[in-house]
Amino acid sequence: MNEFAKVRDLSGLEFLKTMIEQGIRPPMAHTLGFRLVEVDDGYAMFEGEVKKDYYNPLGVGHGGYAATLLDSALGCAIQTRLPKNTPYGTVELKINYIRPVLVDCGIVRATANAIHVGRRMGTSEGRLVDERGKLLAHGSTTCMIYSDP
Repeated sequence: MNEFAKVRDLSGLEFLKTMIEQGIRPPMAHTLGFRLVEVDDGYAMFEGEVKKDYYNPLGVGHGGYAATLLDSALGCAIQTRLPKNTPYGTVELKINYIRPVLVDCGIVRATANAIHVGRRMGTSEGRLVDERGKLLAHGSTTCMIYSDP
């Protein structure tokens, strides 16, 4: 039984709270060294630390790193409002990059708030900031909710 099987019968918010409490992280979070640190109704926060391993050939953090942190927070903000065993997936992700993501940003935080969570679609918006609170990127998502008719 994998570590996610234990939390499948929980609501979205309970699922995410249990992941935090038990230190459960999906493979992508291990690969990029980030973690879910806080959730509440319609809210999620992830933290990560930029490494030079995440730099692009121009010597700054790859946009995909910022997008991954934001995508995770944006999706989980929606997930907090879903009933148990309700899968969802990103259908649209919009990111505005404001400042380069660099090692000297320290711990970066992606926070997101759900805007709308309906039967079939959910939307949320979020921000990525450095440890001094400077805005690095912001974005929004639309997720398809795969519930029964």
